[in-house]
Amino acid sequence: MKVLGIETSCDETAVAVYDGDRGLVANRVFSQVALHAPHGGVVPELASRDHIARLLPLIEETLAEAGLPLQAIDGIAYTAGPGLIGALLVGACVARGLGYALRVPVIGVHHLEGHLLAPALEPDAPDFPYVALQVSGGHTMLIEVTGIGRYRVLGETLDDAAGEAFDKTAKFLGLGYPGGPALAAAAESGRPGVFDFPRPMLDRPGLDFSFSGLKTAVVVALRGRELGAQTRADVARGFEDAMVETLVGKALRALTMTGIPTLVIAGGVGANRRLREELDRRVAQAGARVHYPRPEFCTDNAAMIALAGHARLAAGEREDLPVRARARWPLEELRAPGTVPL
Repeated sequence: MKVLGIETSCDETAVAVYDGDRGLVANRVFSQVALHAPHGGVVPELASRDHIARLLPLIEETLAEAGLPLQAIDGIAYTAGPGLIGALLVGACVARGLGYALRVPVIGVHHLEGHLLAPALEPDAPDFPYVALQVSGGHTMLIEVTGIGRYRVLGETLDDAAGEAFDKTAKFLGLGYPGGPALAAAAESGRPGVFDFPRPMLDRPGLDFSFSGLKTAVVVALRGRELGAQTRADVARGFEDAMVETLVGKALRALTMTGIPTLVIAGGVGANRRLREELDRRVAQAGARVHYPRPEFCTDNAAMIALAGHARLAAGEREDLPVRARARWPLEELRAPGTVPL
C-alpha cells in the first residue's frame, strides 16, 4: 500500500509517500520560517494562506521524487489535529478532495501519534513497549507506548512546553526567530555554571513538568545587567543546562517507574545536541536504550504522518467523507486499530 502523507498543522507544508514494501520513498518540507520571522512568531492567517499556495505544487514535486503518478496512490493520510485550525483545514480539504477523486481511503492522523511512531522510520526502530519523551514547542509529555493507538500519558507540562520556553527565553535575550535553535547556538559559547537556574519540579515526585518559573528565573537574574554577547551566551548555556537536566531526570524516572528499558525522543526539541548527548550518557548508565528519529523527523514532517496513516489503513481502519480538523485533540481519545507491522 502506497500512502500519501500531508502535514499542515503549523508552519511547515510537508508531503511524503510511504510504501508498505519499500518504506519511505519521498519526503518534502517547505518551511515558513522566513515568512514569520519579521513577526517574531507564527501568524496563523499567514500560515494558512501559505499552505494554500504551497501544498499542491509540493504534492507534485513529491510524487515526481517518488517516481509515481497520482493514480498509483492507494491511500491518503493528513494531519487532523492538534494544531492551528485554519492550517489543518487546508491539508484536510486537499486530502479529502484527492481521496474522493481517486476513490481511495483517506484518514486523519493525530499529530502526536505521528511523532510517537517516527522512530519506526529508522533502521534500528524500537519494539513496543517504550516510553516516549514528546518535547516540542506545543507539548512536553512522557507517554507509555504499548502499541499503535495504545498510549498512556504519564506526565505533562502544567504550563509552558519546553520548546515554548526556549522560544520565549530566546526572544527575551534578543536572539531572533526561531528561538530554540538560536538559543542552542548561543549556548555553544556559553560558560557552564555562570548562571545556575532552577531545575523545575525535579525535586518533587511524579512526572509532570513546569517551565514558566525557569523563564522567570532568567528575567530576575538579568535585572540591571548589560546584555553583551558573552552574557547572552552564558544565560543561554545556563538555561539549556537546566532544561536538559530536567528533561533527562524526568525521562529516567519514567523508565524506572514503568520498568520499560527503552526510551524514544520525539518532537522538535529532540533535535537539541546537548539533550541527545546527556541522554546517551545517562540512559546508558541506567542500562537502558534511547532511540531518536533523525533531526528532520523530529520537527514537523509528513513522513511520520504517512507512516502512521499507513499503519491504520493497513489495519483496515477507514473514515467517512466529512472533513475533520481539531485544534485540540487529547491523545487519550485515540483507539488501537490492532497490531500491524510498520
